[in-house]
Amino acid sequence: MAEVRRISGEGRLARAGFADSQRAARLLNELDGLDAHSPMASEQLITALSESADPDLALTGVVGLAESLHQNGYDLAAFARTLDMDSDFRRRLTFVLGASEALGRHLSVHPRHWYDLADPALAASRPTPDDVAARLATAVDAENPVDALRVEYRRLLLRLAARDLAEGLLVDETAAVLADLAGGALETALRIARDDYFTAHPEAADCRLAIVAMGKCGGRELNYVSDVDVLFVAEPLAGEPEAPALKTATQLASATMRICSAHTAEGTLWPVDAALRPEGKSGPLVRTLDSHLAYYQRWAKTWEFQALLKARPVAGDAELGQAYAEKSGDLVWSAADRDGFVDDVQAMRRRVVDHIPAADADRQLKLGPGGLRDVEFAVQLLQLVHGRSDESVRSGTTLVALEQLTSSGYVGRTDGAVMADAYRFLRSMEHRIQLYRLRRTHQVPDQDDDLRRLGRSLGFTKNPIDDLTAAWKKHGLEVRRLHEKLFYRPLLAAVARIPGGEVRLTPEAAKQRLTALGYADPASALRHIEALSEGVSRRSSIQRALLPAMLGWFAESPDPDAGLLAFRTISDALGSTPWYLRQLRDEGASAERLAHLLASGRYAVDLLQRAPEATAMLADERELSARSQESLLTEMSAAGRRKDEPEAAVAAIRGARRRELFRVAAADLSGLLEVEAVGEALTTISVATLTAGLEVARRTIAKGEPEPTRISIVAMGRFGGHELSYGSDADVMFVHDPLPGFSEKAATDFATQVATELRRLLALPGADPAVAIDADLRPEGRQGPLVRTLASYASYYARWSAVWEAQALLRADPLCGDPELCKAFRELIDPLRYPAGGIRERDVVEIRRIKARVDAERLPRGADPATHTKLGRGGLADIEWTVQLLQMREAHHIEGLRTTRTLGALRAAVDVGLVEPPDADILSRAWELATRIRNAIMLVRARPGDSLPRDPRDLAAVAQICGYPTGETSRFSDDYLRRTRQARNVVDRLFWGD
Repeated sequence: MAEVRRISGEGRLARAGFADSQRAARLLNELDGLDAHSPMASEQLITALSESADPDLALTGVVGLAESLHQNGYDLAAFARTLDMDSDFRRRLTFVLGASEALGRHLSVHPRHWYDLADPALAASRPTPDDVAARLATAVDAENPVDALRVEYRRLLLRLAARDLAEGLLVDETAAVLADLAGGALETALRIARDDYFTAHPEAADCRLAIVAMGKCGGRELNYVSDVDVLFVAEPLAGEPEAPALKTATQLASATMRICSAHTAEGTLWPVDAALRPEGKSGPLVRTLDSHLAYYQRWAKTWEFQALLKARPVAGDAELGQAYAEKSGDLVWSAADRDGFVDDVQAMRRRVVDHIPAADADRQLKLGPGGLRDVEFAVQLLQLVHGRSDESVRSGTTLVALEQLTSSGYVGRTDGAVMADAYRFLRSMEHRIQLYRLRRTHQVPDQDDDLRRLGRSLGFTKNPIDDLTAAWKKHGLEVRRLHEKLFYRPLLAAVARIPGGEVRLTPEAAKQRLTALGYADPASALRHIEALSEGVSRRSSIQRALLPAMLGWFAESPDPDAGLLAFRTISDALGSTPWYLRQLRDEGASAERLAHLLASGRYAVDLLQRAPEATAMLADERELSARSQESLLTEMSAAGRRKDEPEAAVAAIRGARRRELFRVAAADLSGLLEVEAVGEALTTISVATLTAGLEVARRTIAKGEPEPTRISIVAMGRFGGHELSYGSDADVMFVHDPLPGFSEKAATDFATQVATELRRLLALPGADPAVAIDADLRPEGRQGPLVRTLASYASYYARWSAVWEAQALLRADPLCGDPELCKAFRELIDPLRYPAGGIRERDVVEIRRIKARVDAERLPRGADPATHTKLGRGGLADIEWTVQLLQMREAHHIEGLRTTRTLGALRAAVDVGLVEPPDADILSRAWELATRIRNAIMLVRARPGDSLPRDPRDLAAVAQICGYPTGETSRFSDDYLRRTRQARNVVDRLFWGD
């Protein structure tokens, strides 16, 4: 005792790592005071405690164990002598107690188990699965076998933890022994269940029952605390009927699960989870072998075959379990040939991310980015792809499988070693975290005390918290990097001269991998990869560094082949440009944006291929912001004035338009623009284009002479509504007003020639998209003059205008040309479209009659009215006609309704109580989705379309652009049908008065 006081007084305990040195001194004194003849608080003990993960916790455990021995009349002197003389025992005891509060409690309840830690053969022991099962089987003959099983299981767990913590056991072996412990416990639980059941029901039919381990238990890589995933397979005895046997098997399986999972005076083992069985929790708990196989052959998803990759019989009828493993294994290795394999693989990747609680993402060892599941998923996917033809890569154990993949050339040697090291470290962290309280968790603690204990248990003794965190982050980053690299980097080595230890896939293996990742034409894809990465130039080197990530981003899209082809085309055009590859290499967001854009459809790719230098704007999100009309018009007008020939001038204007269309498409595909903003941006581009083009046409026709008239262009339809889509024509009317001193005929001839020339110039074939000008909404349609004077418009509308023309004028917005004339035209049409007192009831009847005729006659032949975004049920026409009828009735006294924008008018109607907010929300959401779909169809196909695509790949691409994750095309279609159905119900009430 004097020695302890002297040591503690000198601060030795504080320097030894005790957080509370006063308490430690008191406990050491208490330890010495338990038995005057057997002092235990020696210098050697303090040294051993100081080397443990948590000296305070370890000392508390030693005192608790000694007190329990003393109180229960056990030989405390023998414990004290061993503690003093056996350095191996001292190290094991303090290391276990310093890392595991739960095992400390176990020793205080079962103090005689300290003998196991003193076993001289413990360090060298390598128990086989049969050894473990035999030790656990001794519980069967106990008076209370269920509790005896728990006690024996914890005793063996204590021995394993001592080897793990004090003897430096590899995490691979720790996980394997834990799986063997689980298998032995299941075997013992089944024997207990069988004895109890047949004792109570001696008349019951017997059966053969096998327990097949899945997941980590099946892969012999179990955690200290984990659910144990199992399947149950049963068969009747020879000549016996099936139904009674399955009834018995179900009772035995249920009892086995209860024996392992139930909480008793000795605690519990772990939950037994049979949810991976066919049909999950809704399916029968036990099936025959044939029933299992029939399900897998007809109904199973890819993820179920992925789960079967780890299936291993562990208890019960060994012959039946082995038959199950062999026959199900034949199905596993054909999973990659199944339809939908790629979609299922992508869905599995999303599930990993979706299962992460947002608050836990940064501290998740299992599911977080760079976590255990990334390694396991990468390895399993490579196995599913290459294990079809290579039996050497079929192990159910992650680290063994990774070694097999490396040895067989599917993973580079360096990459395989780095990933294995990272996986071992992360699994060791997981083990230590769970060992503390023997609770199932995969979350890194955030308290300093917990982090310090965790770091010290892993060997970080100098700066445990900082060193642990740095190592964890380092390994996590390696896993994240290699997760993508393992799939794509070897593809480069298959076609390029990559030196060093890189893996070299055979061409056939490379094609298999590309097919599994979603590429429809792997042979072409390999040619593109070869063209991009071959050679030893700096350009090839950068491309090889970029391609793994680019291939991964392409694979996330519905059409990765198109993305890769486009990337090759753009790279061929720009590869020698210094800034291009440097931008993609150094600006990660730029490369990712480019990849998603190239794989999203043909429209943006076509724009980019005509001017690949536009990729520069992808480097900065701010560059994707829509430009103002003033800046665009200034640029386009200046571009037109720099060219003498009208064709060249308009070509320059169209070139600027193409670049701006790409800017909008890139922002749209990057999720930076809402639907209304897309329409506004496209309208701004069209206004600038037509205004600058009109200047060129006027100069061309005037030939330097004074112009006889003022000219303006009135935007109509979606153009006037500022709701243009990528595929919209520019609906317009031309108006002019003769200047004093010029005859009306001369003015009209001039204006007509200008309008004709403008249409010709903008429609000329060329490298840039043409601008289609549609003037069919003018008075008298195609039969009427192309251009009218302002007075002629006034005369026509006063004498001949029909109600449908007044309705069309609701979307009229004079946007181009002479500002005063634009203002005058707006003043002319306002009384027509917003008539004083509202439209008459007979006009309402006429509008409804016209709408009914449109519904009956305008839908294209063969089009599905449920999926036609413009004229179908609850589509754009339904919603827009409903809003326009409200405008014609009420806009004369409600200023907010005097707008050409559909959603703007709808919001104004809500503000004044004309439409209930829920109804307006339904109409708005349907209109926005239909508009976005029309835009997405153009982005995907590079040609307009009004119906949901029937081609599955196009439909998937449209769904993805509309914000639906890959694999949720059905939900996208269902959402559209639901929204339009709801919209039609509102239209029936508001427009038709039903």
